[in-house]
Amino acid sequence: MLKSNQAQRLALSVYCATAIAIAASPARAETKATPTPAKPATAGFAIEGPTALPQPAAAEIPPLPLAQTSPTNEGGAPPAATPTPATPPASTPAPTTPPTTPPAPAAEQPAPAEPQVLVSEVQIVGVAGNPDEAQLLDAIYGAIRTQAGATSTRTQLQNDVNAIFGTGLFSNVQVLPEDTPLGVQITFVVEPNPVLSKIELDGARVLPDSVIQETFKDDYGKILNLQTLQARIRTLNTWYRENGYVLAQVVDASRISPNGEVTLRVAEGVISELIVRFQNAEGRSTDEEGNPIRGKTRPFIVTREYSFKEGDVFNRPQAEAGLRRIFGLGLFSDVRLNLEPDPRDPTKVVVVTNVQESSTGNFSAGVGFSDASGLFGTIGLQEQNFGGNNQKLGFQLSVGQRQALFDISFSDPWIAGDPFRSSYSVNVFRSAELALQFTNGPIDVNLPNGNSIITQRTGTQILFTRPQADPYTRPEWTLFGGVSFNVVDITDINGNAFAQDEFGNPLTASGGSQDTLFGLIFGAVRDTRDNVATPTRGSLFRFNVDQFLPITANGVFYNRIRAGYSFYVPIRLLRFQEGCRKDNPTAEECPQTLAFNIQAGTALGNLPPYEAFCIGGVNTVRGYEECGLASGRSFVVASAEYRFPIISQFLGGALFADAGTSLGSDSAVIGAPAVIRGKPGGGVGYGFGVRIATPVGPVRLDLGFTPDQGNRIQFAIGEKF
Repeated sequence: MLKSNQAQRLALSVYCATAIAIAASPARAETKATPTPAKPATAGFAIEGPTALPQPAAAEIPPLPLAQTSPTNEGGAPPAATPTPATPPASTPAPTTPPTTPPAPAAEQPAPAEPQVLVSEVQIVGVAGNPDEAQLLDAIYGAIRTQAGATSTRTQLQNDVNAIFGTGLFSNVQVLPEDTPLGVQITFVVEPNPVLSKIELDGARVLPDSVIQETFKDDYGKILNLQTLQARIRTLNTWYRENGYVLAQVVDASRISPNGEVTLRVAEGVISELIVRFQNAEGRSTDEEGNPIRGKTRPFIVTREYSFKEGDVFNRPQAEAGLRRIFGLGLFSDVRLNLEPDPRDPTKVVVVTNVQESSTGNFSAGVGFSDASGLFGTIGLQEQNFGGNNQKLGFQLSVGQRQALFDISFSDPWIAGDPFRSSYSVNVFRSAELALQFTNGPIDVNLPNGNSIITQRTGTQILFTRPQADPYTRPEWTLFGGVSFNVVDITDINGNAFAQDEFGNPLTASGGSQDTLFGLIFGAVRDTRDNVATPTRGSLFRFNVDQFLPITANGVFYNRIRAGYSFYVPIRLLRFQEGCRKDNPTAEECPQTLAFNIQAGTALGNLPPYEAFCIGGVNTVRGYEECGLASGRSFVVASAEYRFPIISQFLGGALFADAGTSLGSDSAVIGAPAVIRGKPGGGVGYGFGVRIATPVGPVRLDLGFTPDQGNRIQFAIGEKF
């Protein structure tokens, strides 16, 4: 009589979070998968491990009864053997001679044949009365090879038990051979699995319940089939892989209750720790004495760029996106990701980010000449990782023959602890420049002493920006707001103050030589462009309003509103670039587009003349001098461009047309600076240009033509819109 396992069990265990060992119950054969170690990678990495559950193996078959393989005689005695006569030996031995060739080796004796028995009857016990009796009997008879009236062996019965287990419908199988007068009666005693009533997952955090129910919906109310269960588990594991959870899988399916409730235990690869490991230029994380390399950057600056945190489930696409954001900080020359098993819990993973820091400081010096400062020298200091917090600090000092100017800036691109990646910037400055509103007209109007009009500004500005999305999604909307304070002085190139020009027209809003501007800033941006640097589709909307309040005796009260809208239409007309000659090129392969832009603005209240809207120049109507068309209280500018690549992504071209007008508002500005200088108040420009890709953005060279002022080559960094 055969004793088999009392219940079928399936067990899996995770090894180093990436490999799985799978074993059957102790009484059956054990199968183990070879662990595959995780591989380190930068933007891509592979984590593999077997997921198949083991097939059940049957227990050993006991020795069969000594049943005969041929019928017996009457009375049960076996038939008598037929005597064989013996050959008498020869009286004289034959002479022998030595062999001339070596004797052939003796043939290998075949193994004795396995005893066979005659099967008189095959019975199935354990399915009678089961609602699925017919299905179970069909499964058993379809699986076994033992048949009544034929012979069988111990090996064949072992194979039959294995085959019954292999149907996946039974939790226990026994075979009972019994000797009878007509042969051996074979009885298979089986225990069917329960009807599946419920599936529960233990440890599942990211796997949706809807996926579980969809996977098992056709199995409820049917006899639990372990082979089908394995297939369903593979389906769940496939969902994990396809959704980037490369460490997650079902690791145990042994908990099956008598009432058909199956509990699957899941190990999803929970992150136990996020570690930042600094490396030197050779890629080593320790120095010659074995001490860890110390970095300047604070670790949270790196780890906060991942959308997951400690306690979350590891996700490969999220990790790759985090690596791109970390590299995009501009603080590191190399960024790599390693996955290590948690020594305290092998079902969890330690995410290690290996970084090599690059130089983030910069010093510059130079000399130059300007109308405002005369001969001057400059020094500049820039630090892109101030305090190891990814904060930017800049200082620019210019000392000239006439005055000293400076600009101090500080910005934090992500306020620590803020859940929205809010940022802020602070700027303190003193500047001096030619006021374009008072220049570049057909008629020169200067100060009473004949010098050009200079605006000197001393002040500060604080600006806060908040994206309207989580920190790991490109926001469609961004809001910004802040406050500014400026003291504006009207002077000549020697710093002498003036309140009026040579014709007695006022140059400020307060009537003196100095205005104080205290402003509240608010704005919004909606950006749906496919690419910020070289958009080919989508749109960009900007709106901002500045409210200035008189907080001093020479303060100014006015409101300035400005808006702009750009949209982009992909097109393919020219095919200079190889990518544009493909049948269906992507935007990256052929960044060709029709781009349109419209800008408008107006001011209410006591608008200072040096704050009037300028029209004309490289960012409004090309082909004209800066502010050479108008400086009004209101304006509208429209532009259209056809942008196309010429050589790869390095060199591109553009055809453009611009038009702008001050809507007749030049005369409504204090002192009417555009009117007295003969500016026309509006105009059109058209032309063509090239775009050269550089690390700081596209360099733009445009040749603009105008109906009344000839043509002009203009230079700028960045697209016009």
